[in-house]
Amino acid sequence: MITTFQALVLTAYGQPTVTHLNAGQSGALSSDNIPVDVLYSSINYKDALAVTGQGKIIQGDYPFVPGIDLVGRVRRNTSSYAEGDLVVLTGGGQGERYWGAFAQQQAVPDTYLLKLPDGISPFWSMVVGTAGLTAMLSIMALEVHGVTPDRGRVVVTGASGGVGSFAVALLSALGYIVTAASGKRYRWTHLRTLGASETVDRLQPGRPLEHARYVGAVDAAGGASLAAVLATLARHGSVAASGNAAGATLHTTVYPFILRGVNLLGIDSNTSSRRRRRLAWDRLAELLTASMVQAIHTRTVALGEIPEVCADMVAGKTFGRHVVDPHA
Repeated sequence: MITTFQALVLTAYGQPTVTHLNAGQSGALSSDNIPVDVLYSSINYKDALAVTGQGKIIQGDYPFVPGIDLVGRVRRNTSSYAEGDLVVLTGGGQGERYWGAFAQQQAVPDTYLLKLPDGISPFWSMVVGTAGLTAMLSIMALEVHGVTPDRGRVVVTGASGGVGSFAVALLSALGYIVTAASGKRYRWTHLRTLGASETVDRLQPGRPLEHARYVGAVDAAGGASLAAVLATLARHGSVAASGNAAGATLHTTVYPFILRGVNLLGIDSNTSSRRRRRLAWDRLAELLTASMVQAIHTRTVALGEIPEVCADMVAGKTFGRHVVDPHA
């Protein structure tokens, strides 16, 4: 039996260190939580803010283990799971309210935990993680509001990031004509390999209403990018918004809403229901190919490399998806 395990621990605000913890030690909310041997995790923008201390993400007490995504094996039989079951958890308070995934072991609530869908490997699931799930939920929201491939072009902002990359690939796989907007011009060729038919620089706001160029949008950037998207949506178009890397403040007017009837759809994968998560994971398994996932995977890192990646992510120097192997 393993008596100690490694974890990336925040000893104070923005002060990470890799250390050993005792078996059974966790920030679990309840003794009923599911004990999991963590196989992989991943690094999201929210994790980067938590690890660097650039954002007030942590709501628990220090010391604290961050990390909002994990895939692993259940360590013992419970009322819902058998020992050895593969399970996946993205968000749901993990790495924010209670100890998270940057560890070799963890105990997590069952509220948002899912058995890993058939046909999805543990590694594959963490390349996807919160980013891919958010992209899929965004597209599902657009579909509900009538954004279909036959209506016209869609745009993805922050396209070189995790959510953006998956949105480009998924929308293309569904038959949409996709414009990928990214300030990282060196990634434009890569975005075309993911399925973008057009690549453009970061969208910048101009007039309150611009020429209607897009019927829908997945906005993974926020700030000025989201303001620009709203002004360029066609009548009754919709934008699914989930990011704030370009800023948390939105400067816009009411004109897109009252003159064109556009819809601003907020996407919160963190607290999405288990039913919606299952639907999204099933569609991800159906739409994504191994080559797509491989193209979006940037790098696999050890626990000790997480702070460097997080610093680069906050500085806007990363792209794609970084997987964490806590046993490396």
